[in-house]
Amino acid sequence: VQLQASGGGLVQAGGYLRLSCKATGMNFKLYELAWYRQPPGEQRERVASITSSGAKDYADSVKGRFTISRDNVRRTVFLEMSTLRPEDTARYYCHVPDPGYWGAGTQVTVSS
Repeated sequence: VQLQASGGGLVQAGGYLRLSCKATGMNFKLYELAWYRQPPGEQRERVASITSSGAKDYADSVKGRFTISRDNVRRTVFLEMSTLRPEDTARYYCHVPDPGYWGAGTQVTVSS
């Protein structure tokens, strides 16, 4: 299984980024998917998740600003991030909770 994340970068506060994570080697449509992030010097935290049926859940810190979605045909999960804040700066990882696959992540840096 490979999870290839992309779309990170440097953006000013208030800006927008769209992260993508393409999966290979798994029956994508069957799995719950999630995005996590790890700020510098801190622990990794869950940002958002989406079940195989499309139910979504978000961390309180990103509710109303971030949107998770999936495209089962393209085997890709997305994270749209708007109204970005400096505290959103982190490395963002896509994750398959069961059985526990992780991608390499993509860096998001928000300048004030």
